[in-house]
Amino acid sequence: MTSTMKRTAIVVRDDGYDRLYTPFTFAYLAARQGVEVDMLFTLWAVRVLTEAGAKAARTHRQNPEDEAAFREMLRRIEFPQDLRELIRMVKQTGTVRLYACQAAARTFGVHDGNLLPEAEGIVDPLWFLNEKAVPADHCQYF
Repeated sequence: MTSTMKRTAIVVRDDGYDRLYTPFTFAYLAARQGVEVDMLFTLWAVRVLTEAGAKAARTHRQNPEDEAAFREMLRRIEFPQDLRELIRMVKQTGTVRLYACQAAARTFGVHDGNLLPEAEGIVDPLWFLNEKAVPADHCQYF
């Protein structure tokens, strides 16, 4: 099945381990159908674009007791449990671009030196909105 959507923009603000799987899954599935996907990581989520941040992500504070069960569900459906592996899988589609919000990066200590190699870079959020979100067929916020 080919998507009628050609481009989508996704803004991610939450760094909860369980909450990151929805935007990454949407991006992965869209990319597999040929959709160009641009993702902006802002607020706490910008930390996920660093090695330390990807390793430190924990299940959202409302469901901390569910992390083991969530990881087991991911294992059963053969989906990556490790965020780094998930980020690599999404990037390997060839049509997903990951951007760090400049303001959030400054706030949370993310810089070019600690940014994951899968990330495109640190960008002005208004640039992202004007260049990626406005021309997109659809925008999603998580």
